[in-house]
Amino acid sequence: MESLTEAVVVAIRKIIRNSDLHSHKLRRVSGLTTPRLIMLSAIANHPELTIGQLAHRICLSQATATTILDRLEKDQLAQRYRSESDKRRIYARLTEQGLSVLKEAPEPMDSSFIEQFERLKPHERSSILAALLQVGDMMEPKSNQDSDLLPEIIDFPKAG
Repeated sequence: MESLTEAVVVAIRKIIRNSDLHSHKLRRVSGLTTPRLIMLSAIANHPELTIGQLAHRICLSQATATTILDRLEKDQLAQRYRSESDKRRIYARLTEQGLSVLKEAPEPMDSSFIEQFERLKPHERSSILAALLQVGDMMEPKSNQDSDLLPEIIDFPKAG
């Protein structure tokens, strides 16, 4: 591995490690994993999206999003409902308890990161976003066999 490539791999590993550490802290503080918190937020912000559309929006497989939604329903934080106009379409909405939990939950990212990021100039934030999106695209599994592993990798163990 070339030294620049190795530095990129180490930088990605650092991002993953810090994200994992924050996720563990988030779980201790709120009882929510990062994916569950992101799903709650996505449901609150996009009630017009189907479960599949929500999954795509937050970069989870449909199976993982469904599993997370199952847990949110079990904990009475969200509920599924069918479209009135097309019974095949299933949506989710937050319960009162879900809204309350979301309102009280910490940010899905460390607050010091958010503060530092928001202090950057708009073009710096845009450049970081563009680079991260490109890295994410480069890391996409290229075969269906690899993408079958995604639910295992992304779905965190059930909270306490």
